[in-house]
Amino acid sequence: MEELSFITLRDDPSYKEALAEWFHIKWGVAKKAYLECMDAYLSGNSELGWYLCRDGNRIVGGLGVIENDFHDRKDLSPNICAVYIEEAYRKKGIAGKLLNMAVEDLRQKGITPVYLVSDHIGFYERYGWEFFCLVQGDGELHKTRMYIHR
Repeated sequence: MEELSFITLRDDPSYKEALAEWFHIKWGVAKKAYLECMDAYLSGNSELGWYLCRDGNRIVGGLGVIENDFHDRKDLSPNICAVYIEEAYRKKGIAGKLLNMAVEDLRQKGITPVYLVSDHIGFYERYGWEFFCLVQGDGELHKTRMYIHR
């Protein structure tokens, strides 16, 4: 492992295509959807950003911020989305650092609170997130947990 670096996509826009492809592979969401959100962020039309962790030039973790992460509570916005850390890099604090980076970046822009949906219990609480409510995911049979970071 080289030294890990944590950046926003605005810090290095040359990662846009690779990051969109990386998220597409991890989550199965169309690459075009990621590119549209990233383009809005890079052009300044949105302050909802994209954050990544690199090991050298390799993307090993990332997350984004979007208006709604495919659930019925459109009033709970913005949402952290697509949190993913490569398996070999898990349990090293990377997700926590990316989450804190995103929350602080948004707070500096006057955007608070921030939400996220996840079925993980106990993970996000370590980073200041609180269970907020249950939400219905688009096309999902069961409700999922919504967390808030104030």
